[in-house]
Amino acid sequence: MLEKTGRTVDYCREDNSLVILDQTLLPNTVRELHLKNADEIVEAIKSLRLRGAPCIGVSAAIALSVLANDSKQTEPEAFKREFLKNCEIITSARPTAVNLFWAAEEMKKAFDSCFEKGVDAVKAELAKRAEEILEDDIARCRSIGRHGAELLKGKHSFLTHCNAGRLACVKYGTALAPVYFLKEQGEEVRVYADETRPLLQGARLTAYELTEAGIDTTVICDNMASYVMKNGLVDAVITGADRIAANGDAANKIGTSSLAVLAKYYKLPFYICAPFSTVDFNCESGESIKIEMRDEAEISEKWYSQRMTPKNVKCLNPAFDVTDASLITAFITERGVFAPSELKNEE
Repeated sequence: MLEKTGRTVDYCREDNSLVILDQTLLPNTVRELHLKNADEIVEAIKSLRLRGAPCIGVSAAIALSVLANDSKQTEPEAFKREFLKNCEIITSARPTAVNLFWAAEEMKKAFDSCFEKGVDAVKAELAKRAEEILEDDIARCRSIGRHGAELLKGKHSFLTHCNAGRLACVKYGTALAPVYFLKEQGEEVRVYADETRPLLQGARLTAYELTEAGIDTTVICDNMASYVMKNGLVDAVITGADRIAANGDAANKIGTSSLAVLAKYYKLPFYICAPFSTVDFNCESGESIKIEMRDEAEISEKWYSQRMTPKNVKCLNPAFDVTDASLITAFITERGVFAPSELKNEE
């Protein structure tokens, strides 16, 4: 299904499932999963079978529709209680990703908009809204790519971190969307991809999708970024974001803030590409962003045939860090390009 649509995530109405590409198996194995219950969906989010803020948001919307369709409740109030419980379960999977909460709120609005019409009407409305969110993500990423390509025209070499391409969204991606657009316009582009320890999203996912698209790609270890910048190998740094605070502080995959500090020192622009829904205007600054701590074994044992660290040593494994707004040149969104101080809640 996904191969035909060119999407990373989709809604299969035939078997009432959330369809994802299992990203834990890339780049060596391409496998499609059809997820139908809450346990499977939460496990997929927590284990990063599906990942990337936009992808998680779209997946959450589809998941809530899938779970509602599968409900055996016929009494409206009981159906609503079950739906709200599912919202809590799904949003608990990744506390840092604001798109997850945004999608759940959108689905709650859809639920309430036709609650008085009965259970079947609510199920239909939830399915409709989930598909709208999916199509909207595709359109937003295209717009991010268009705005980014206009801003970056004349630049040819970029450093990126983690994966903020099509694998993190439905299509096109966020941070990589401008790169794809520049290539479509005939520009010569190349990308240096941080490997992104400890889960190697850059080495496995970004390198996979860019090389599949025929883009000149070089993987570097995370601690090589300063060398790349100092030697003039890149013109700009572009990353995504999982949550952007109202003041412009931005949380993204661990290691992003280090790149921003280095870019500032070497006088390189540092851009964050994200849908505007990633801005959480209820979050005043990065100090309020909850950082997810992950399993120590991802550092000490994952990817190794034998344990890499001494048995009794401790490992600190934060999944994200927060980049201060003062280090960010601009945000590239579907609404246009904004300096951190220009972010405004227009809704």
